[in-house]
Amino acid sequence: MRFQLLGPLSITDGRDVVVLPPAKPTSLLAALLVRPSEVVPTSRLRQAVWGEEQPATAKAALQSCVLRLRRLFAKYDIEDQAVVAVAGGYLLPADGDTLDLLHFRRLTARAEGAGEDELPLLRRALDLWRGPLLTNVPSELLHRDEVPRLVEERLRVLERVCEIQLARGRCRDVLVDLWEATRARPQHEGLAAQLMRALYRVGRQNEALAEYRRIRTHLREELGVDPGTELQELELAILRGDEPRGPVQDTASPASLSLAPAPTGPLSLVPAPPASVPLAPSAPAPVPSAPAPPAENGHPGPRLPHVPGFTGRTRETAALVSHLSGDRRGGSAPVLAVVSGGPGMGKTALALHAAHLVADRYPAGAALLSLSGPDGTPRSADEAAAELRALLPSAASPGTPPGASLVILDDVVHPDQVRRFLDVTGCGAVVVTSRMGLAALVATHGPAVLQLGALTPPESRALLTAVLGEERVAAETAAAHALTEACGHVPLALRIVAARLLTRPRMRLADHSAWLLRDLPARLALPDDPRMSVPLALDGALRRLPAPLADAHLRLARLDGRITAPDAAGALSVPETDAEEVLERLLDTGLIEEDQPGALRMNPLFRAHALHRSGRAGGVPQAVVATVRHALPSGAT
Repeated sequence: MRFQLLGPLSITDGRDVVVLPPAKPTSLLAALLVRPSEVVPTSRLRQAVWGEEQPATAKAALQSCVLRLRRLFAKYDIEDQAVVAVAGGYLLPADGDTLDLLHFRRLTARAEGAGEDELPLLRRALDLWRGPLLTNVPSELLHRDEVPRLVEERLRVLERVCEIQLARGRCRDVLVDLWEATRARPQHEGLAAQLMRALYRVGRQNEALAEYRRIRTHLREELGVDPGTELQELELAILRGDEPRGPVQDTASPASLSLAPAPTGPLSLVPAPPASVPLAPSAPAPVPSAPAPPAENGHPGPRLPHVPGFTGRTRETAALVSHLSGDRRGGSAPVLAVVSGGPGMGKTALALHAAHLVADRYPAGAALLSLSGPDGTPRSADEAAAELRALLPSAASPGTPPGASLVILDDVVHPDQVRRFLDVTGCGAVVVTSRMGLAALVATHGPAVLQLGALTPPESRALLTAVLGEERVAAETAAAHALTEACGHVPLALRIVAARLLTRPRMRLADHSAWLLRDLPARLALPDDPRMSVPLALDGALRRLPAPLADAHLRLARLDGRITAPDAAGALSVPETDAEEVLERLLDTGLIEEDQPGALRMNPLFRAHALHRSGRAGGVPQAVVATVRHALPSGAT
């Protein structure tokens, strides 16, 4: 016979289970079993059975209760166990074969250092638990002092099981357990952290952030404290995309293959010694993802970084996904798409998001390859090819179907950078992101073209809501609108504002908006990450332009935001035909956008930056614009 303590107190012979009635002998038995094979003092037993209202003849009452318990054992033929009277108390001998609590502890002890057997052993241990503890035991003392201690033992094992699963990339497998555990223990920060990680790693960033808000609210209301450092840092890491998705343990990687120029002809994939080339960073920072399932040839297909909390761009996403999902033209040339737009508009984010949605069409994997250095200069073709061969080794493996991989060429400066990669063996799709329109590439290869401008007001509000929560945004509708307007509906600016507000939960949106407007756009930056800075992004965009074109942009900012050719001619002191050419060049860079036929528009945030920069520089040189047409940006045509 075995006693079952991990649930309603019961007795079982392995086939039938008898749940004991809620009576005093049941409370006595529970008090002995929670301290198996230990001497439990009589005072402790009397407290467990009768609580504060003990009978006048407490000693005799306890002896009578022990006698009733022994009769219960006899009723169920429990002959090998007996309540033993010792000096000062009683004990009930037990081991792992007669008490499920000790069997649970035996399995967890065996799991330590068991390697691959650790997880199955811990699962067997958790399977011994049959629901809430001692629901049929009417003892206030046991429920107050002993049940929480035993529950904590289970939670430690559950945390370890979830940690192993998360480390192996099985994030969906732990969600149910963690949902139940965090609702049963609403202030347990370790479980909340695991649930946040699991949700984030399966692409549910909004729910991960909502879980942080839930435990933060609970801790404040119940205990008057904020979450600990680990949870606060995890929340910020999820918001910024620094929390890794997928396994945290190292996994063996297959032998690398080389993407190298053939002696003659286009690029080809050939076997080569192992190489390790890190993924070039881009802003916003993508998040590493779990390894993809193996491709048909047995090599794992690499997967792209994830973009946390992607919001908006519904029409553009649908168009890009449709294009990447279509049949390849003629069965040989890769599907080609160009995503262009000004700085901070989310070009890379859109490309990554769409590529994830069509990942099943490219079993050899996908890669993000930056074609510009940090200063905006084009990377050499050899350097870029070396990185691509490290990122997509399986594309050249025997048995890989043609067109089985997808490549995102990020931050392209010149059309020729793209043309070199269109003949890569095994490449089925190429998505190009660029601040330039790349008209020459469009003319010669006819790709799908997506031009990104600012988000719509509803999309901007949705982005804030996704990060801050509906309740906080709805409470200050006008202030939320003012914030999105101040950001010019630019995704980068909105994410910076949302991140700052998320780390300042007591700050009102109206107060943040007023603070922001006192020094716009200089305050649209996060001090701990230079990539999250509107001024630096726009300064970098201007540095990429020839000086005359950059200066023309600064001068045009003095207009009221809407720009026509006659207005530009006056502001630049050039003939109208020259002004039209300047506007065409700036339109190609994404620094201005088409408002309506015959009129262009400078984003309010870009305009604020240009005015701020002009003020710092003490004005714009007068005689520079005439040379614009002879100093085109790199890659312009």
